[in-house]
Amino acid sequence: MTKKQKDSFCKAIMQNYREQGRTFAWRTTTDAYAIMVSEFMLQQTQTSRVVAKYDEWLKKFPTVQDAAKAPLSDILAAWSGLGYNRRAKFLHEACIHICKEYDGHVPSDVEQLDSLPGIGAYTARAIATFAFNQSHVFIETNIRSVYLHFFFADSKEAVSDAQLLPLIEQTLDTENPRQWYYALMDYGSELKKVTVNPSRKSKGYVKQSAFKGSLRQARGAILRQLSQKKRIALEEVCSVENIDMERLQKAAEALCNEKMIRLEDGTYVID
Repeated sequence: MTKKQKDSFCKAIMQNYREQGRTFAWRTTTDAYAIMVSEFMLQQTQTSRVVAKYDEWLKKFPTVQDAAKAPLSDILAAWSGLGYNRRAKFLHEACIHICKEYDGHVPSDVEQLDSLPGIGAYTARAIATFAFNQSHVFIETNIRSVYLHFFFADSKEAVSDAQLLPLIEQTLDTENPRQWYYALMDYGSELKKVTVNPSRKSKGYVKQSAFKGSLRQARGAILRQLSQKKRIALEEVCSVENIDMERLQKAAEALCNEKMIRLEDGTYVID
């Protein structure tokens, strides 16, 4: 990448951010716990669905300690509607670990963050960047779209993240990485409104399967009913949620294996 290409790219990203940058509650705080909550919620979930849940969560569990001491049933009830409920369990476990190992303070070290339940390479670096303004190289769907759009628009072959990461590193604003990544994400979000999703050029692109009729739907239904009634039989879920028993049984087995629920005297309870 030439200096001219880099300057032109960075100028376009920042101009869009000044004109159309988005405002979210998790962008107006440097509270590492609140930012960690937002990162868990934003995994595989649209920002529009996260906004209300984020505020509700912080009202109910304003600190790491509040989330850590809450029973899993309360955690899942607060999470209801976001989907991928394992994220809620991981967030709960991460808060418990932070209280035990870090005296209730979310660590700023990437390796320590990476070791927490439910936190991988991306989330660890995102928390370190957005909470502590550290300069790290990472990629997510909107960022990926931006670099594919600018640098691989004419590519006939699928592009790997390994090809994109050096470009992200070359263009990274090391003085204010927090703002730079916000700008990248907002540009990527705008791109998807005006053009075919550039991420289709990615080697890792997979079209999400339909929710209705899926095992995810059955898992969500079981946990939703449990958060309301504390104890249920699958027959009751089948009747209320109108989901077939075969899927419910498979979903219940998976949830038991993940230690989110357990079978007790013929009915299910949250573990």
